[in-house]
Amino acid sequence: MVEEPEGQQVELETRPGRRWPVILVWVFVLGLLGLLGFGLIRTQQGPIGIGNEVPDLVLTTFDGESIALREVQAQVLVINFWASWCKPCEQEAQELEQAYQLYKDQEVVFLGVDYVDTETEARGYLEKFNITYPNGPDLGTRISQAFRIRGVPETYIIGPDRRIVAVMIGPYQSLEAIIQHIELAFTN
Repeated sequence: MVEEPEGQQVELETRPGRRWPVILVWVFVLGLLGLLGFGLIRTQQGPIGIGNEVPDLVLTTFDGESIALREVQAQVLVINFWASWCKPCEQEAQELEQAYQLYKDQEVVFLGVDYVDTETEARGYLEKFNITYPNGPDLGTRISQAFRIRGVPETYIIGPDRRIVAVMIGPYQSLEAIIQHIELAFTN
C-alpha cells in the first residue's frame, strides 16, 4: 500500500507471474551478448601461432581412418587446410605431395584437412593432383575453428612436442620452402 498526499491509501497491483517472462528475456539477451562477445574475441585473436600446442582433435579421413592430432606418432606433423574450389591451393598441391614423398619414411606425417567442400569435389581434387597422404573433411568446420584459420590454404608444421613450429598462410611458393619449415621442426 502507498499513501497518497491526501492521506488516502491506494493498493498497488503487482503480479509476480508477470515478472518471470521479463527476467527470462533479460537473461537470454545477456547470454546472447556474452556469446557474441566471446566470438568476437576469438575472431580477433587470429590463427593459433608458433609455440601454441596443436588442438586435441580427431580427423576422420575420406578412407574412414580416425587420426587424433595429438597422438600422431611422428617427429613432425604437417597439417594443410585446403579446398577443391581454392585456386591458391592448387598452386601448392604438387609441392606438398613431393614433400610428403621425400619425408614419408622419416617420421613426418602429412594430413590434409578439406575445408567446406563436397566429398565428390574433394576426392576429385585429390585425384587430380595425385595426393596420396591422408586427407579428410573438416566436418562442421570444428578443426578449422580450433586452428582459427583465416582462409585456405593454410599449413601448420608441428614439432615433436606437439607445438606449432611454423605457419604458412597462403600457398607455399616452392618445395624448398616446405622443406625449410619441416627441417626447422626437426631442430626444435
